[in-house]
Amino acid sequence: MSDNALNTAEEKVSYGFGLQFGQQLLRNQFDQMDVELVCKGIKDIIEQKPISLSEADLNQAYSEVQQQIEAKKAEDAKKMKELGVSYLNENAKRDGVKVTDSGIQYEILEQGSGEKPTKDSTVKVHYHGTFIDGEVFDSSVERDEPATFGVTQVISGWTETLQLMNVGDKWRITLPPELAYGEAGAPPSIPPQSVLVFEIHLLDIV
Repeated sequence: MSDNALNTAEEKVSYGFGLQFGQQLLRNQFDQMDVELVCKGIKDIIEQKPISLSEADLNQAYSEVQQQIEAKKAEDAKKMKELGVSYLNENAKRDGVKVTDSGIQYEILEQGSGEKPTKDSTVKVHYHGTFIDGEVFDSSVERDEPATFGVTQVISGWTETLQLMNVGDKWRITLPPELAYGEAGAPPSIPPQSVLVFEIHLLDIV
């Protein structure tokens, strides 16, 4: 079968199984995976060939790799935190940036004159979220579709910020990890200990 020969239902389902296995494997966050050995393992099982590895050896290998993955996560989180602290310290010095008692850094880009939301409010906003390097991770602006949600249905930094804003305001806020997604992050899009930057335009209270 050529790479593009997906003509019969059987071929399509077979390819579909491969996609499902691949998606499951990607979720394991094992970036040193040998795809040829993955395929060999599948082939050996399906063809009922002798297994090339004992269960004890396999369990030991799983344990070693898991330790490596956890160590890398911890190191990545440490580096992310250090970068974030440095960024927050420098950002707080910029003209126009104010800092709340909780640590939210904000600057007013446009001044509105409407009401302030409360914890019980539902708001309509446009937002643009980036990491400190400018990479976009979420943006209603790019989707051209404002978001509507309850003030307490979002991360704590947003809940606090929204109650400080007036309808019509557009702010740029910088959130330390503890006011965003913290030590856990929000896999796969937001790593642990991420400082997040948002432009928030409060359009309405609905």
